[in-house]
Amino acid sequence: MKGRTKRAWWLAMALAIPAAAQAQIDLTTLDREMTGPRTQVLVLGTMHLSQMPDTFKPASLDPLLDRLAAYGPQIITIEAISGEGCDLAARHPTVYGPDFCADTDAAKAATGMEVPAAIAEANKTLAAWPAQPTPAQRRRLAALFLAANDRTSAYVQWLQLPEAERRAGDGLDAALVAMLEKLATKNNENYQIAARLAARLGLQRVHAVDDHTGDNIQIADTEAKAFGQAISQAWKSGRAELDRAEAQEKTLSESRDLLPLYRFLNRPDNLRIRADVNAGAAMRAESPQHYPQIWVAGWEIRNLRMVANIHQTFRERPGARVLSVVGASHKPWFDSWLGQMQGVEIVDAERVLR
Repeated sequence: MKGRTKRAWWLAMALAIPAAAQAQIDLTTLDREMTGPRTQVLVLGTMHLSQMPDTFKPASLDPLLDRLAAYGPQIITIEAISGEGCDLAARHPTVYGPDFCADTDAAKAATGMEVPAAIAEANKTLAAWPAQPTPAQRRRLAALFLAANDRTSAYVQWLQLPEAERRAGDGLDAALVAMLEKLATKNNENYQIAARLAARLGLQRVHAVDDHTGDNIQIADTEAKAFGQAISQAWKSGRAELDRAEAQEKTLSESRDLLPLYRFLNRPDNLRIRADVNAGAAMRAESPQHYPQIWVAGWEIRNLRMVANIHQTFRERPGARVLSVVGASHKPWFDSWLGQMQGVEIVDAERVLR
């Protein structure tokens, strides 16, 4: 072997060996002998309640809330974009579009604060939050959360006010009071499950962890129609099992007690069906431009960033009990990736909902 060729061969081997060895490291075992308690994470796969039938009543969630309250989460996360995320999108409308999040104009008019200032003030307020807050303190914090584009946390504060104290004052004007009152009528799991549960448990907020910065796929306008058609066609090819499952979900969603629906949604066999339709069918689909595979890449980036955001909520609280309320399609990814993190144990949703 000539000198230059030989050196190149040895260099290639030297580079390849560490890469191969690195691939063999099982990071999930590093916490086997950890000290201290493990963080417990329960991922609740949910229907989007906006899709529930007209007969839906929030009281039908009470048995579910009872089970979740018994688990006793100390941190609750939701599938919503944070105030920081909304502020980022607002500053880059050519990237994310002009209507990425709801506006905060009414809250800004009432408090005089832009989103970043409101976030900072809300965090400062929570850092010095008393054990027994006054109604005035709750109203002010609700106003700050609204200005910070965190409506669900504002509603958590609103729910913990006595009925007679749910009024304007301390930063809440008539427009913001009307906004909070309207949230009670919204068929949305963030309000009807996460916020109600947080208020019941005496938590001060929930944590928005959604992130669309990674699935904002850059497709030319001329390709958008073809892209959508390719994804739809891929999903159709794997829907037979999912159609049967969704028919059962529809029947269960019409009940006065939605606990059986949530048991059904969180069964591993049903989660496997959703995962295969979402990603498996897309990865098997043929497309000259590889559109379905591009969509899966965006889906996984979104889930990775959401999982990282969840981890951040308990970074300084090892051993905490965490509840993540998220669309059922995300649950397999959340369970898998959160379960690989050091010091984290995934809680069996079937056991909690039993």
